[in-house]
Amino acid sequence: MDMFYFIIAGALSLVGMLVSGRLKSKFQKYSQVGLRSGMSGKEVAEAMLEHYGIRDVKITMGQGFLSDHYNPMTKVVNLSPDVYQGRSVAAAAVAAHECGHAVQHDTAYAWLKMRSALVPVVNVAATAQQWLLIGAFLLLNSFPQLMLITIIAFAATTLFSFITLPVEFDASRRALVWLNESGVTRGAEHDGAKDALWWAAMTYVSAALSSLVMVLYLVLRYMAASRD
Repeated sequence: MDMFYFIIAGALSLVGMLVSGRLKSKFQKYSQVGLRSGMSGKEVAEAMLEHYGIRDVKITMGQGFLSDHYNPMTKVVNLSPDVYQGRSVAAAAVAAHECGHAVQHDTAYAWLKMRSALVPVVNVAATAQQWLLIGAFLLLNSFPQLMLITIIAFAATTLFSFITLPVEFDASRRALVWLNESGVTRGAEHDGAKDALWWAAMTYVSAALSSLVMVLYLVLRYMAASRD
């Protein structure tokens, strides 16, 4: 069982690295493709929020590479420098995607609300996972109940990962619809934006599958210990 898990986990880890590498290469590729409109990522974000009548969301420039995110608690779209200042297909796609989350928030998108409600629980579970996992394996034979607690912690983060999938795919869908209808991206530009966002979504799919495999492995170990 352990060998089977390590083979599957290793394969998924490799897939995750390949997907992450592919995303970075796609971003770099489309960062070299300028927009005919000449808009920066910041300007794209402003235009999209204005289109949807969202005026209480702030757009800021953060730090790091592909660190872009939307914070529903503070109503801030945080764009990485390459996106905030960039005037490329990649910058437009990422900026519009993050604003897609702001639109979800504004329209009370059910999956986003569910995801946000889980954040406090997931933060606690994620913090405790490492220590729970160590203790669960050390005490597997004498205190198998600790493995059950560990499974619950990992199940919480796994659930969060899977709920994140429709949130991310929907944000990209909203972004692509607006980019096309607004004329910010056309033809090959739009195809590039779609390609970049697809690979971004695949990183979430890979992470969710890896998390699920871990939970299934822990469940099997718990069941085996309970039978002994």
